[in-house]
Amino acid sequence: MKGNEKVINYLNEMIAGELAARDQYFIHAQMYADWGYDKLYEANHHEMEHETEHATSMIKRVLFLEGTPNMKPEPLKIGTDVVSMMESDLELEYRVRDNLKRGIALCEQEHDYVTRDLLVLQLKDTEEDHAHWLEKQLRQIKDMGLQNYLQSQK
Repeated sequence: MKGNEKVINYLNEMIAGELAARDQYFIHAQMYADWGYDKLYEANHHEMEHETEHATSMIKRVLFLEGTPNMKPEPLKIGTDVVSMMESDLELEYRVRDNLKRGIALCEQEHDYVTRDLLVLQLKDTEEDHAHWLEKQLRQIKDMGLQNYLQSQK
């Protein structure tokens, strides 16, 4: 089914972002594992899997719309410590959230409600799952101090 070029181009932008998110979470997960923060490793590994699922669904949609998926990720922002890693990941989630909202509006304008529904599901996951989780972790660090927080992540 030949899809709308604006929607395909938008999805390709999002694929690049999802692939970057996947790679960033993967690297951060490995860093957490190396430092012995098993709970943070598990959380980031889980998010890496979610981002892979998001990219996969967008790739499938682009192919369905007879487009060619963009498989080149955006640049990564790798943190150097737990706080900078979480802040970088949260910044990424906020950017994805804003881009998803823009895409939902575009899909409504172009009457592509199937793609819109796909984006709505991903927005829910972005806002209610990982962004919220990261906000809670950064709040805990502020409330209990970094050392106490890190002790709880082993």
